[in-house]
Amino acid sequence: MLPFPASLSSRRPTGSRHYRSTRDILLTRARITNLGFGLLVAFAAFSFVLNLTYYFSKEHAYVHEGPYASPRGIWDTLPRQHALEDVDHLIMVPGHAIWKGTTADARLDESQWVLESYQRGGGRVAAFNRHISTAAELAHGDEHSLLVFSGGQTRQTSTTTEAESYMRLARISALLPPTPSSGTLRATTEDHALDSFQNLLFSLARFHEYTGRWPTRITVVGYEMKRRRFTELHRAALRWPAERFEYVGIDAEGDTEAARQGELQNGYMPYTEDMYGCHSLLLSKRRARNPFIRFHSYYSSAPELGAVFNWCPGRADGGQTAIFPGPLPWDHGSK
Repeated sequence: MLPFPASLSSRRPTGSRHYRSTRDILLTRARITNLGFGLLVAFAAFSFVLNLTYYFSKEHAYVHEGPYASPRGIWDTLPRQHALEDVDHLIMVPGHAIWKGTTADARLDESQWVLESYQRGGGRVAAFNRHISTAAELAHGDEHSLLVFSGGQTRQTSTTTEAESYMRLARISALLPPTPSSGTLRATTEDHALDSFQNLLFSLARFHEYTGRWPTRITVVGYEMKRRRFTELHRAALRWPAERFEYVGIDAEGDTEAARQGELQNGYMPYTEDMYGCHSLLLSKRRARNPFIRFHSYYSSAPELGAVFNWCPGRADGGQTAIFPGPLPWDHGSK
């Protein structure tokens, strides 16, 4: 055994030739080991900070196991059926008014609808009925489809939503697609949308909430004069593939050039300047259509869309028309 360095031998107690203090050990033979240990500690601390940053980042904050996921007690109450496993086609009808009738005979009676003044006359109510019946017919023809009526509780004088009233009318009129032997209904409501962009976005979320999966195809049945708004703006804002998006347009028979110009000035053009409808004019419309102060559940049931729900681009993002840059469930095909 080699002798201890002379500088250290004077420090050890005279009664023990083999005594070495912890400090002596750390200062001599373990210098290289201590350096390695220190590097490991530094690396572990850096890794910990990096993981915290990732955990609370936008992209990670909206996954099922994250802090925004619904409690298990909620998911346990959802009786999803195997019959929905093959459903991959979203057929959506955006609501425009609220039907308050109770019999199918009253479906064309304007007094049985909660309407804005500009919606009276001109065949608007008949157009709403055609939107419902056409979408239902499409759902009948595709057993892999889910029919979603979309529209919130937008009218101060009504206690129900646009979507619920459309669904009720479709049921009373025996238009809904047949229920399979499993008892699962291939039609539902999306009860929170306050404008056309939310009709599309929230219906995607509701599809996921209802089926547990994302659609691979979308068909929207609405006004022909709103075709460009949906196909060129809303679809593009959500980066949904054009080849998997179809729009069925049905205008009211009494619609005039003035109505189409009104859509251009009050609908299409504002969205060309505010793609997500979250600034000034379009935001004020949403607030005016939410008299009962409702908000949706989709942060929990469709957490993959959490970041796009919050996307409201401004100057720092490249302007109000900047497309959402984050990941979306349909980037590499839906499932």
